[in-house]
Amino acid sequence: MYETYWGIKEKPFENTPDPRFLYYSGQHKEALARMLYVVREHKGAALLTGEYGSGKTLLSRVLWHELQKENQYQSVFILNPRLSGLEFIQEIVHQLSGSEVSQSKIELFHSLHKILYSNHNINRHSVIMIDEAQAIVDKDIFEELRLLLNFQLDNAFLLTIVLLGQPELQNAVNNLPQLSQRMAVKYHLRSLGEAEVKDYVNHRLEVAGNTRKIFEEEAYKEIYFSSGGIPRRINTICDLSLLVGYGNNLRAVDKDTVAKVRSDLEGQGNDIQPPPSSPLQKEI
Repeated sequence: MYETYWGIKEKPFENTPDPRFLYYSGQHKEALARMLYVVREHKGAALLTGEYGSGKTLLSRVLWHELQKENQYQSVFILNPRLSGLEFIQEIVHQLSGSEVSQSKIELFHSLHKILYSNHNINRHSVIMIDEAQAIVDKDIFEELRLLLNFQLDNAFLLTIVLLGQPELQNAVNNLPQLSQRMAVKYHLRSLGEAEVKDYVNHRLEVAGNTRKIFEEEAYKEIYFSSGGIPRRINTICDLSLLVGYGNNLRAVDKDTVAKVRSDLEGQGNDIQPPPSSPLQKEI
């Protein structure tokens, strides 16, 4: 709607997990490097947490694409983990085998055992990625995850599990020592800093084909404080700011426009908060 007005080829701030738009902040680079390390070295499991909208899902898509390019992995991607323990194993076997699966858990584990060893014998590693894992309601699934990690050789795991979710997932895993101790990597994504927010906005504009200055300097500061440094919120604010700027025939988006957008969002019950003063620490 506003693309031609601003001289861009596509909308730069869509809240969809398009890997082209991933902004590699220092922490996003490190998070991806750690997940790739866990998979490539055939470690057991990794845990990536962050606030809603911090970029976890987008990172998982980048990881997925990297694995597909290397052609040495067979990956399972579970987007909705609100399953029973049996349904969880069925979904994994179905994605790995591409066929109908049994209702018997014993037969499912026999099938999974064959698939994992078959992959190993042709130098292909099996990977299970679970997004929004904090939504797991059946605690038996965590036990199933632990049991899946028993599929291993003397010197390596036959599969790698990557869990992604909001901060409460970290607490859930830490409360299960048998699972937590098998996490080769744990990493928490923090909100972006003020300078990173400006770089993030300009990066997405550049990917969309921008060649001129669209946001005024003071607007970046307002975006930072209005979004709390959370990428999903930045996208929403910037998208609406471009729309309002287009509607008002502005030459560039100014601070007042961003402030008005924030005010409108808060009036709709939006929960945008200022950036935290002490970000959570990462751990390995």
